Amino acid sequence: MQLDRIVNFHKTIGDKTRIQIIALLKDGPLHGQAIAGKLGLTPPTISYHITKLREIDVIYQRRDKNTIYFHLNEKKLAFLAQAILKIGGEKEMEPFQVDDKEKYNVVKNFFDDNGKLKTIPAQRKKKLIILEHLVQGLEKGKTYSEEEINVHIKQFHDDYATIRREFIMCQFMNRQNGQYELNPEEIWLI
Repeated sequence: MQLDRIVNFHKTIGDKTRIQIIALLKDGPLHGQAIAGKLGLTPPTISYHITKLREIDVIYQRRDKNTIYFHLNEKKLAFLAQAILKIGGEKEMEPFQVDDKEKYNVVKNFFDDNGKLKTIPAQRKKKLIILEHLVQGLEKGKTYSEEEINVHIKQFHDDYATIRREFIMCQFMNRQNGQYELNPEEIWLI
């Protein structure tokens, strides 16, 4: 995760109305009229705040016939709220710290002589080591299109969609508007 995204999250969330909306959505999805009624605000005001919360992906919407319901993305909210603690925080990362010898052995076991990934590890610790190895050829600070990421991954494994998704889920990369960028290493889960 980029430092800018952490700052943007805290700026966006630092509003009384937005915190109230999040608190309401913790109990389950609501439509805009219900949120407006519970908070005593106008629908356009709620719409404005909902848009801001959707921009940082802490809420999402689902349509049911003619009504749009807003849901809290609790995983994303928790991750963004905790992200600041992970910057330079080695204590939080200890369970996944591995030495170079262990990394070397995992890479050696999961890649063939041609540099192709034999299989994606099921064990989380090994998967993180493999993902870290796969992002090594990407440049920090450079944004990549989805196609460029797919081409990079296909050098190592045919299931580029799964690996691309794992890059995002394990915080090696972030995706915004179809563009991918490496996160700072301090944010990586390894």
